[in-house]
Amino acid sequence: MYKLLILVALSLSLALTGCSKEVAGGAAVGAVGAGAAYEWQADKAMEDLKEEREAGKISQDEYERRKEEIEKRSLLQ
Repeated sequence: MYKLLILVALSLSLALTGCSKEVAGGAAVGAVGAGAAYEWQADKAMEDLKEEREAGKISQDEYERRKEEIEKRSLLQ
């Protein structure tokens, strides 16, 4: 779902700007930056989740459920 949303957003931005090199390059850099920031946040969430599980703050079932949610939202999956 997120991949489709990003693809649509990039397509619309290119279509509305007339596909000039400067704008297309800026849009690509912006999209990469946003994707990297999102993946960094997802990686941080996974680290925090592992720490909670190792500390015994959450059950294995809760760990698996939350891990699955984070993986679903990942752009790289």
